[in-house]
This record gives sequence, structure tokens and C-alpha cells, in this order.
Amino acid sequence: MNVFSLSAKNVVAKPLSSLLSVLLFGFGVSIIVIILLTSSFMKNEISKNAAGIDLVVGAKGSPLQIILASIFHIDFPTGNISLNDANNLVRNRLITLAIPLSLGDSYKGYRIVGTTDKYIELYKAELSQGEIFEEKMTAVVGSNVAKALGLMVGDELQSDHGLSEGAGGHGEHPYEVAGILNPAGNVIDNLIVTSIQSVWAVHGHDEEHEHEEESSLHDMISLEKLGLEVTNEQLNEEDITSLFVKYRSPMAAVQLPRIVNGTSNLQAASPPYETARLFNIIGVGVEVVNVLGVVIIVLSAISVFIALINSLKERKYELAIMRSMGAGRMKIFVMILIEGFILTIVGSLFGFILAHSGFWMLGSAIDQIQPSASFVVEEEYYVFGGSLIVGIFAALVPAILGYKADISETLAKG
Repeated sequence: MNVFSLSAKNVVAKPLSSLLSVLLFGFGVSIIVIILLTSSFMKNEISKNAAGIDLVVGAKGSPLQIILASIFHIDFPTGNISLNDANNLVRNRLITLAIPLSLGDSYKGYRIVGTTDKYIELYKAELSQGEIFEEKMTAVVGSNVAKALGLMVGDELQSDHGLSEGAGGHGEHPYEVAGILNPAGNVIDNLIVTSIQSVWAVHGHDEEHEHEEESSLHDMISLEKLGLEVTNEQLNEEDITSLFVKYRSPMAAVQLPRIVNGTSNLQAASPPYETARLFNIIGVGVEVVNVLGVVIIVLSAISVFIALINSLKERKYELAIMRSMGAGRMKIFVMILIEGFILTIVGSLFGFILAHSGFWMLGSAIDQIQPSASFVVEEEYYVFGGSLIVGIFAALVPAILGYKADISETLAKG
């Protein structure tokens, strides 16, 4: 029987002790790996969803809340800003692109975003079927929404007021599904996108101006940078929730936020700055959890050490017999090291499987993120290598003791 077979047999011979070592090692590794997966996935998602957006402008309040609500759709908006104020801002030569957003409603838990076709272009989304919302009260549905709700072109959506399913309030103004998007791999997959004019219609904002619109279509104003055509009444009385802004030059990053914040009811929020601040806030908690994972791994290494020491004591006579039959000191040394290696690698693999399964389950429970169990980050290889080194060091002392054992003394006592 070769050395590896003997080592595996010795591990299996002590099932409870081996299981404890494997579980401890696995839990320690899984804690560290799931933190790595979550933080890396979040950074990737933030980078992907904020690409092309230099600044978000919203109502006065928390800049971080503006970012979370407008880009990631996981918070409530800070309020509304007037269309007139938004139009005055985007006239600034420092701005090359502006995308307006109107938020606040949802359908069966999925958020409805009033905007322009530039929003779909920003996220590089393409139609799977149907067409873009060209008519009022039509909408384009993200791929995840269509799949989850079984929506097809021509279906009607009765939106809910607010962001909770079943809140009701807009049944008299249904949307018609005009198109369904292909998977884009970003936040738009989980959204229902319509025109800002449709959002205004749902909330009855344009009913009081309907007769003016019918009698003065020639008086429509084109807001080119916003991609909207509105009446004079709408320009002065309607609101939007926020603006996505793209700078014309690097100088805008210095000047524009100051200009926006100097306006009485506007707040500038920088996606890179606010997301970095978010990671700084949660960073302490991440470090604490990582320390906990390291502590568990160290405890598991101690468990491996104790298991091997106890096994060595119980098998002293057996090892002495092996030595007397021709097994060299190095064979005993390697056999004990392999036992520690087996416990460590099985525990590590268990930890990685547990972490990836937990990460996938977490993503399945949250509509806004869609992680895969196969999502891997480079740091995982370092965790795996580090855990093996810890396990080998835990087995080193028992292996040395087995190497130095005096077989004549052991056999004499036996």
C-alpha cells in the first residue's frame, strides 16, 4: 500500500475528529471567500452600471442616496427637481450629454423609469422584440423582468404608486409593452423603461394642460440636450427626479459640481466618490468578518494539529512496526504531512463550495443582482494557497515527532 493510501486510510479511521477539522477549515475559508466574492461583485457592478455617468444631479439631500436611487434603484429618491431648473443646468457648455429620469412607480416590485431612448443607449441594451417606446403609455421591459413575469409585447402593466408591490394607485393608466430587451448584463435588465411624458400622464400632471396642448402643438419647445419636446406649461410646471450628466472636458469635474450645489434646490452626486465612500463605510465590517474567518482557520489548524498528535500517540506502536519492516523515517514524515494535507484540502474545497453556493443563493434572493455560482475572483487562489500552507504547518510538528520517534523504545514498551 502506498503512502497516500495509508494517509487516506488513517484520516477515515477517525471520522469524527476528521469531520471537525474539515468543518472548521471549511467555515473559515467560506467566510473569507464569500466576502471576497461579494465585494468584488459589487465593485464590478458599480463600475459597469455607472460607466458613462460623470455626475448625477438630484434634489437636495444625501448624495449617496441620489446615486443608490438613480443608478442602482435600491433606495428612495431624495425628491424631485423642476424641469426648468434641469434645462437651465444642461445648457452649460461643460455638459455634453444629459439624460433625465423620473422615478417613483413600480410594477410587481420592478421599478419603472421614465426617461428617453438615450438611457437605453447608455446601457448598450438592444431590443429582442418589439420597438422603443415611441407612443405615450408604452414601455420597454428588461430581460429579467420579462422572464420573471412572463411578459410579452402587447401586454398591459398597471403600475403601483411607490416601490412596493400591491401599493396600487395607477390602474386607470396602464402601460402597454412595446418591446422587450435582450440581456445587457447590467441594471436595465431589471427595469421597466418608458417615456417621461408617460410618467407625467400616469400621475395626471398633463391632464390640466391637455386642452392647451391640443390647441398649441405648434408651441412645443424642443429641449435638445434633454431629448424632450414639451409645452411651455410643462417646462415651467413639471418635475423630474434626477439627471445623468456626462462632462465635455476634465475641467467640468472641478467646476460643475460647485455650480450645481450653488443652486438652491439641486444636489450634485459623483458616482466614483460616493461609491468609494460607501465602501469605506462598510470596510470596517468587512475587515471584522475577515478577521473572524482567519481566526476560524487558525482554530481549524490547531484542530488538525491536535488530531494528528492524538493519532500519532495512538499509532506509535503501529508506526514502529512499519519502521522495523523497512519503512524509512522520511516515509513516516511524508505520511503524516499528507494526512494534514488531505484534511486541509478537503476543508478548503468544502469552504469554496459553501461560499459559492451561498453567494448564488444570495443573488437569487435579490432581484437587483444576478451573480453566478461560477463567479471567481483572483484572490480566491491566494486564499486556497494560504489555507494549504496553514494546514501543512499544522501537520509539520506531528510529522517531525513521527520522524524522530525511537522505534526500539516504542517496541520495548509495547
